[in-house]
Amino acid sequence: MIKIISLCFISLVSVQIFAAEKNIRVNDFSDPNAAYAIKMLKLAIAHSDNPHYNIDISKEDLTQARVNEEVRSGGLLDLCWASSDSEIESQLRPIRIPLFKGLLGYRIFIINKNNQHRFDNIKTLADLKQLTLGQGRTWADGRILEANGFKIIKTNKYPGLFHMVEGGRFDAFPRGVHEPFSELEARPELNLAVEENLMVYYRMPFYLFVSPNNQSLAKDLEVGFERAIANGEFDKVFYGDKSIQDVMKKANMKKRKLFKLDNPLLSKETPVDRPELWFDPQSIPDETTTNNQSTHIE
Repeated sequence: MIKIISLCFISLVSVQIFAAEKNIRVNDFSDPNAAYAIKMLKLAIAHSDNPHYNIDISKEDLTQARVNEEVRSGGLLDLCWASSDSEIESQLRPIRIPLFKGLLGYRIFIINKNNQHRFDNIKTLADLKQLTLGQGRTWADGRILEANGFKIIKTNKYPGLFHMVEGGRFDAFPRGVHEPFSELEARPELNLAVEENLMVYYRMPFYLFVSPNNQSLAKDLEVGFERAIANGEFDKVFYGDKSIQDVMKKANMKKRKLFKLDNPLLSKETPVDRPELWFDPQSIPDETTTNNQSTHIE
């Protein structure tokens, strides 16, 4: 009887250890959003009913297309993060909580430092469309900008875009407002700057994605995020992030000329009716110019 009890105890402990060691395999290779996405993933896990997931981070040199396929097939990876549209949502299971509260939809430009004068003369959307823009080949943003009449130059590798805009392969590299400051700090050898006056906006959620066959992980993450939103921890992580704080200090969002674009690729399932999930730039405190608002150009 003692042996039977001991074996049962060992089996129970083994099951608990196995559950505790369940991994979520992700890839982080030269991805500026990886640290924040992983931080938000950890937040969701901590608030879920199964807080014992381990995050196994790979550093392989994989394109976004390869990452998406590995997650879809349940191959090397269990989860990824990306800007969303109806196409990627047809292939992968989205966790429909915008990690950046839609901040990625506010785009400012990385340009060659010597070219600011070209942007100073842009007054209308038609003026802006005379420029060529750089994008990753699989990024949803490229398809959105093309649908709005912009000429897009695409490449497979994200790091190459910085060298391409510096070298004049295209005029500007649109980035989510939280992205370019740290990106340029990491590349001081390049003759690049953040453009000073313009901003483009379209609705753009940035989600975690899992395989359509991994519904248990999807549900765990959804439960965790909803709890973190309800208790305020989601916003605490968002506003406490260094890159987001850089936006508040450096992006000058209220003073920029804002060009609003359509996003025809947006999934009908996007939670646009939940204002608590979306960032409002007019909520940014401005101690010096309280009446300064963006110029909106449709």
